[in-house]
Amino acid sequence: MSLEDKYREVTDLASDLQIADLRVREQNNVLYIDGTAKSAADKEKLWNAYNKIDPDFRSADVVMNIEVEEGVSREYTVEIGDSLSKIGKAYGVSWQDIYEANKDIITNPDLIQPGWKLKIPTV
Repeated sequence: MSLEDKYREVTDLASDLQIADLRVREQNNVLYIDGTAKSAADKEKLWNAYNKIDPDFRSADVVMNIEVEEGVSREYTVEIGDSLSKIGKAYGVSWQDIYEANKDIITNPDLIQPGWKLKIPTV
């Protein structure tokens, strides 16, 4: 069985998620999967699919270089009473995507401060 066959579920999912610039190639008994995901959640879905096939990532026969798109539609200034969930709901994005886009500012997603300027990722 080729590595492309072994990891078909992962590469099919990458296509379904519309990973931009998707490149899949086999070289020296390693399958390379490269591209850009629209969100950190999509990237996580790929890693979860890979983990189903190779629990604990022991085979060492896949290299996934999946970047996350850095699209930012606007900036939001945190107000008293805000939470990432509340902000995400207002902009139609998940709190996880806002957190991923602002890891340089946010160390704990449950603790955001009024006055912080957060990047709101595109959907």
